[in-house]
Amino acid sequence: GVHSTASQGHLQFFRMLFRLLPPFLLSVGLALFTKSFFLSRTSFDHRSSCDYGSAGSLLTSALGLSEKEVQFMRREGWLSDFARDGDRGVKGDYSDGCWVSRRVDSMVILVVDALRFDFARDHLPLSIGSRLSEGQQSHGVGEGESSHNQQRKQKHRARGSSQLFQFVADPPTVTMQRLKGLTTGGLPTFADISGSFGGASIDEDSWVEQLKNVPWNRRRHLLVNASDGNHALNPPQIAFVGDDTWVDLFPTQFDDSHPYPSFNTRDLDTVDNGCLMHLPRLLKRMVGLKTERDRSTNSSSFELIISHFLGVDHVGHTYGPNDPHMNSKLHQMDVSLANTLGAIDNAPSDSCIVALVLGDHGMTEDGNHGGGTSEEMNAGLFAHFSPGCDGDDDDAATKIIDGVDGREIGLDAARAFESINQIDLVPTISLLLGLPIPYANP
Repeated sequence: GVHSTASQGHLQFFRMLFRLLPPFLLSVGLALFTKSFFLSRTSFDHRSSCDYGSAGSLLTSALGLSEKEVQFMRREGWLSDFARDGDRGVKGDYSDGCWVSRRVDSMVILVVDALRFDFARDHLPLSIGSRLSEGQQSHGVGEGESSHNQQRKQKHRARGSSQLFQFVADPPTVTMQRLKGLTTGGLPTFADISGSFGGASIDEDSWVEQLKNVPWNRRRHLLVNASDGNHALNPPQIAFVGDDTWVDLFPTQFDDSHPYPSFNTRDLDTVDNGCLMHLPRLLKRMVGLKTERDRSTNSSSFELIISHFLGVDHVGHTYGPNDPHMNSKLHQMDVSLANTLGAIDNAPSDSCIVALVLGDHGMTEDGNHGGGTSEEMNAGLFAHFSPGCDGDDDDAATKIIDGVDGREIGLDAARAFESINQIDLVPTISLLLGLPIPYANP
């Protein structure tokens, strides 16, 4: 009897062990998978400095440049991290930029959610296509070289400089993670996807935060430094309209904010209609486009306008990229973008304004995104500078147009356009606006 009881006890023990072993192995496997696949990253609390001498200190510590070499760069105008005397109607000291001189008076960023590269290249003829085809039109048969160059320069002066890029996103190709990358220059991970469902404000260094916090006297631009004093009383502001994901990420940074709800994928028009309603009003108050009458009222101007259209993404989720609804939505975007770019083309010759039309990610043939396929990662980026940005440099005026003349369009069209990573746009935005590059940007 004792032997039988012991045998039964051993049997029960092994049965219990057998029952507990699968959950234990599953937990261990899940932990190993999570640790190895869902990569984690450390958030940086540091901020890039805009203090006087900050760029020189960075060059000496990171690149080993001598103080003499740094001073030479300052004398040549390559660095602007030093105090200037109070002239040009400015009280106290100032500088033209935190690290390098500010290059543009203002900037408008037009995000078309899920703007796949082929959408930008083939389906926006009024806004993007017409500006890319100018180079093609200038290649007339039988034209002499001098006439050819003169024609290109005239077209450039009338409509500024443009270039279309393949804009490569890093997985995960989800809007919130892409916006984090586009503003901080860092690489969000799959583990961050939980933040896509609201409430995940950015606590790292970004050009949005820098633009809000860097004192205006550290990043002044010649046009804005007019001696009338208006801009000294009301420094330029930041405006936003569109997808409310931006407000989740930056809840306090926008001075004029109009967010619209983004999670109802069957709502194709609410966010876009909001952008179409507010964007013309915001553009009228943009630095470089503001009329003399508006300046005399001493009303605030905008040095940055962000507009995030969402309809293309929602059409993709609901109907797919090849449905007639997509053609209709892309046409609506084309007209709106053409109006905005046209306003920038008409900017005064002494102002420089840049427009960036970009997609945060692409979409698959069934309209989804989030992974790392080429359709999801290859978005479009269209950069357009107003005619005043190049000044009288005729050679510079034709450089961008020379890159693509439209003749490459065909089966291998993607090869005709340069490819850049999304996080590499971050330092460009920062330096154009006279800001330091965000600390987390590799």
